[in-house]
Amino acid sequence: MSAIKNWNVDDQSFWNSTGRAIANRNLWISIPALLLAFVVWMVWSVVVAKLPAVGFKFSTDQLFWLAAMPGLSGATLRIFYSFMPPIFGGRLWTTLSTASLLLPAIGIGYAVQSPSTPYLIFLILALLCGLGGGNFASSMANISFFFPRAEKGNALALNAGLGNLGVSVGQFVIPLVITAGVFGALGGEPLQAADGTRLWLQNAGFIWVPFIALSTLAAWFGMDDIESMKASFAEQSVIFKRKHNWLMCWLYTGTFGSFIGYSAGFPLLAKTQFPQVDSLKFVFLGPLVGALSRSATGWLSDKYGGGRVTFWVFILMIFGVAGVLYFLGIKEQDGAFWGFFAMFMILFFATGVGNASTFQMIPAIMRTEMPRLEPGLTAPARQKQAEMESAAIIGFTSAIAAYGAFFIPKAYGTSIAFTGGPQLALWCFMGFYATCVVITWVFYTRRGGLLHDVERRALSSTASAPSA
Repeated sequence: MSAIKNWNVDDQSFWNSTGRAIANRNLWISIPALLLAFVVWMVWSVVVAKLPAVGFKFSTDQLFWLAAMPGLSGATLRIFYSFMPPIFGGRLWTTLSTASLLLPAIGIGYAVQSPSTPYLIFLILALLCGLGGGNFASSMANISFFFPRAEKGNALALNAGLGNLGVSVGQFVIPLVITAGVFGALGGEPLQAADGTRLWLQNAGFIWVPFIALSTLAAWFGMDDIESMKASFAEQSVIFKRKHNWLMCWLYTGTFGSFIGYSAGFPLLAKTQFPQVDSLKFVFLGPLVGALSRSATGWLSDKYGGGRVTFWVFILMIFGVAGVLYFLGIKEQDGAFWGFFAMFMILFFATGVGNASTFQMIPAIMRTEMPRLEPGLTAPARQKQAEMESAAIIGFTSAIAAYGAFFIPKAYGTSIAFTGGPQLALWCFMGFYATCVVITWVFYTRRGGLLHDVERRALSSTASAPSA
């Protein structure tokens, strides 16, 4: 399949006649591939909570390490993945990166069948789960090329938000499938838990294999490459000189980094802090809330401005962490778990809104900055440069932010090991969100900030436009 040579989605007639159908086809093949990537990335978040019950003799700190390692490898891979679609083409890279998910899925299925499996093997498999984490950066960078400016924010929100659903899908499905011999004799024998329950932990990996295979085939036969999307690493590396690339890395770590970090650490944190509650039945709701709020609130940033929305998101997140600290302080009282749970739902909701708003900020920032950064370019060349840099920054910021999937679970484990509880880690998170509030206001939303006038004009235009 040859690459599409003429691609100009900002030409309305081209978009209506040709571009929209192609873009939507690529988007709706990308979404399930990304959903499966998130499933594989977060498999350990559920499995680690079940390992002790079936005879694996790992310490609490070792379990938090297993929950954290996919975040470490996934974030590191994202740094490289973010530059891959323009180098290899979105179709080929999506196919290869989706197929790679078979390695950890099959590996987990075999490793968890015996409590004698060495801890080192589990660490390696946890690192391989990071292959799923890497996919997000390349997926977002790829999809950003297919849509015009007016629809880019919504397309990215759908791709990311519905892709993020993989976390909650995994956390909902895995506790169900590990209770039955789904694959019969082919799936292996169950292990017996201390309470007599039989568990097929191998299903946590095996259940995704046929879906990964189908998604790989769909990417190869159904997606497209765009010729004008091609760019070398050297061309894309200009983003490392852009101040706003690094500022947005910080802010996106506060939003997506928190979403994926809380997703990775929430099941084990709830289990250790409220052992009397069967919390694994409910933890999938957090990532579900975060994913749905991301995919459903992109319009907020389009209407009110990404900078404004991001500012208030971080205020809400400070409130949410304060609430978690309060209910942990009274965790022996009746109902404390549900207060703790409700505060995390607020945090997940806020991270979802913030994920969409921070990504909406990036193209707006680069369009605003490009005349100053590249005054010698013609207007069409500046637009193309802004698109290329925006896609690269979107991928790179998602890579840096993904380290939240490592640092948040590890921060819980370290805080518990040194102080006996997770409170110190939560205080650090609150302080970080305070810095995000300051950065958003100083650089983007205050009078004189980079996005203040842009967002004010957009809001005025929206308010004055006739309703449909």
